[in-house]
Amino acid sequence: MQETIQKKGRDPVTTSLLQQLSALTGQAFAALDLDPSYGKVVVSQRRELGQFQCNGALAAAKQAKQDPRKIAKEVVEKLEEFGIFAKLELAGPGFINMRLTDDFLVGHINDLTDDESFCCRTGHTPEKVIVDFGGPNVAKAMHVGHLRATIIGECLRRLRAFMGDEVISDVHFGDWGLPMGLLIKEIELDKPELDYFKEDYTGPYSEASPVTVEELQVLYPAASARSKEDPAFLEAARSATFDLQNGRAGYRALWQHMRDISINETKTDFDLLGAHFTEWKGEADTNDHIPVMLSRLEKEGYSEISDGAVVVQVAEETDKKDMPPLILQKSDGAVMYGTTDLATIEMREHDHSPNSILYVVDARQSLHFEQVFRAARKCNSINADCHLEHVGFGTVNGTDGKPLKTRDGGVVRLRALITDAIQEARKVIEEAGLADRFDAAELDDITEKVGIAAIKYADLSNQRMSNYAFDLERFTKFEGRTGPYQMYAAVRIKSMLRKAAEQKLSDGKLLATEEAERNLMLALAALPEAVQAALSKNTPNVLCDHVYALTQEFNGFYHDCQVLGEENQEIKASRLRLCAITLRQIELVLNILGIEVPERM
Repeated sequence: MQETIQKKGRDPVTTSLLQQLSALTGQAFAALDLDPSYGKVVVSQRRELGQFQCNGALAAAKQAKQDPRKIAKEVVEKLEEFGIFAKLELAGPGFINMRLTDDFLVGHINDLTDDESFCCRTGHTPEKVIVDFGGPNVAKAMHVGHLRATIIGECLRRLRAFMGDEVISDVHFGDWGLPMGLLIKEIELDKPELDYFKEDYTGPYSEASPVTVEELQVLYPAASARSKEDPAFLEAARSATFDLQNGRAGYRALWQHMRDISINETKTDFDLLGAHFTEWKGEADTNDHIPVMLSRLEKEGYSEISDGAVVVQVAEETDKKDMPPLILQKSDGAVMYGTTDLATIEMREHDHSPNSILYVVDARQSLHFEQVFRAARKCNSINADCHLEHVGFGTVNGTDGKPLKTRDGGVVRLRALITDAIQEARKVIEEAGLADRFDAAELDDITEKVGIAAIKYADLSNQRMSNYAFDLERFTKFEGRTGPYQMYAAVRIKSMLRKAAEQKLSDGKLLATEEAERNLMLALAALPEAVQAALSKNTPNVLCDHVYALTQEFNGFYHDCQVLGEENQEIKASRLRLCAITLRQIELVLNILGIEVPERM
């Protein structure tokens, strides 16, 4: 069967199952002088009718002005020549239902599993990709608003790395601008005796920070509130910001302290969520480049003065709504977020020459990124072939449907949310009577993995542009569409394979003897399509759907088919191999999602 397809010009190793079937069916339509695109094959929604179906005869009939059943019948006759179908049937006005031979299905699974990526990388040209995500700020504790940016961004980073891309991940720290000036002046009010505020003093300064991260998180809200009530304080903060950006030694030293302790604090949260960054750059890194950029844009005629501000016009004739210009410098000389973002693009082009840059940021920033991307194109700040994309996402709400808040109405800290998830996971494990199986260290490890899995899978399983309700009690259940449920399926297989090893059993040649085995193989075969869909649209929920369908099929297989208790040794060996393949794929997908599977649960 594999040889038959190769003779027809299709190599089963280089294309997914649906691609192969669609190509073959397309050939059948083409042989009838019809557009091969009518041969698209999809997974059947009704298993009792077939594993796959093609409905193209109906559309082809309109083009050819023929009876759709007649076209479908002729297509079936062509498909029978390939020898890979156990059953081909017509239904209704011209639907074609398909069922593969066991030999072909098993051969395809063998082809997939011979490849470390399950053939997901086939046809993918490796790229250099920058993923910008996380986005914490100096002096501000990470909160629930950073949850989706971190989880989605890390998943996309892992997905790209899995595909063989060179991935640069940048946290893009919020460490510049007026907030820094506000903090400097607030600290000066609290501790005016410090050397950092003496104009004539240039160092050396203390290696220890004069403020803790906890103090910063109190000082910044106080400074922000003061600036709204005291114009003189606000003006002093603006002056301090100007001096900081122009290199005043004391301010730079104090700023470095604030940045360092803030980064160390955020690293704890990122480590808990398994987020990895190759670069810890921020807005401040653009400070020296901004004057150079502004000078070039003025010289080359890309920028102009509007009401005293330096702007780049980004509106286009085809716009159906107003598109305001990107403001690069206010009339008072201050630069904007758009300025640092445009300068960051220029620096990334210079340092990395990326093929793509993905910005994983709240969907509410869509206008900002549209302005920045247009300006980057217009001003030749980035290679014309570089793909720029804002990967937006919705909000995390409470179970009441409103934005998630603490009981007193405050912002939920990310650390508290993670801690709550781990505690809820421990509660579920203890209530299930599983805690006594493990020592304290292993129990801590398992509950942390389960809690993090609950958060990540709940977030990633939602279409990213949609809002969702954060419900820890539901997320931590070991049933349904939850992270713990997917983990448990993998742990069950691990347990089975350990017992097989203890019994000195080995796997063997794959066989398809029961419908549950075939269904599980078909679920395994769907991974390349899921990966491609997730990659092309930056939609991790597709991978969540795939691993859920796979664990569902495994549970059906586990219920219907004996494995260790199977008397036929060849079938037992085959099923052990099928279990091992399934475990490998579940762990692969969960790893892309950022979920680590424990050995036991």
